[in-house]
Amino acid sequence: MLEYSVIKQDRRKFLALTGLTAKEFNSLLPPFIEVYDRTYPSHTTLAGHKHRRRSGGGRRGQLDTAEQRLLFILVYQKTYPLQTVMGELFGFSQAAANQWIHRLLPVLLEALDVLGVMPEREGQALAEAEGGHGEPADYIIDGTERRRQRPKNSIKQAEHYSGKKKTHSDKNIVIVSRRSKRVAYLGPTRAGKTHDKKMADDEQINYPHETVLHKDTGFQGYEPDVQETRQPKKSRVERI
Repeated sequence: MLEYSVIKQDRRKFLALTGLTAKEFNSLLPPFIEVYDRTYPSHTTLAGHKHRRRSGGGRRGQLDTAEQRLLFILVYQKTYPLQTVMGELFGFSQAAANQWIHRLLPVLLEALDVLGVMPEREGQALAEAEGGHGEPADYIIDGTERRRQRPKNSIKQAEHYSGKKKTHSDKNIVIVSRRSKRVAYLGPTRAGKTHDKKMADDEQINYPHETVLHKDTGFQGYEPDVQETRQPKKSRVERI
């Protein structure tokens, strides 16, 4: 069974399971507690009814501390196992794992928003959103692909088949700050066949002034209104 008190002592394992360092985990914990307590007050049940038992009465819950609850939902987000596996890892049933996931995921999303680390989802709002971070406008843009189940519909099969990955996939445009490694923008999900440049053009991304934008060959010809775009050139290998 995964327990926060034990897993936090192994730095590498903690990072592999949660995607966060101990310092980042501790920074996320206060807003997570605040949002959880506001969403699920201790004096009411999950259905919103007043508790009949005295505080502390009844059976002790499986995720009885804020650290354990945050660990649970981070492990789910990072590794995305079956709910049955999540139940085995944390010592309860698949049904209980399902309930905890639906309870904690909105809390995690709101806590991340409170910290100001959620990426912008609207391309035209990126410049305004980035103005409050106080970082140099130095970004990397890229298209990310992830495998998906093969669609049964033949038309959707063709749309989602990625010749680059030789599999069916979904993809998104991601813009990351080079200095802080923070994800500044996450575009809408598109079919894997869609070209990176076409996605970027369709999303009409509005960049901050004096932006330096780094891109790869998937964005050949993509020249938004920025100070400079940089694209690496392929080295020429002389044949003997």
